[in-house]
Amino acid sequence: MNTFRFPLSAALLVLLTFSLSSCDAIGTIFKAGAWTALIGMFLLVLLLWFIVRKMRR
Repeated sequence: MNTFRFPLSAALLVLLTFSLSSCDAIGTIFKAGAWTALIGMFLLVLLLWFIVRKMRR
């Protein structure tokens, strides 16, 4: 049973390596991170603006 698993997992690993491009994966991660940071900064500015407005009243 153990001798059958290694070739199968090696074949799956090779298939995965050829089917996925690492540049696409890294690019997608950075795009998601950039959008998350942009939305987070926008929400933080809105929160600070709201707090400052409430303190002035």
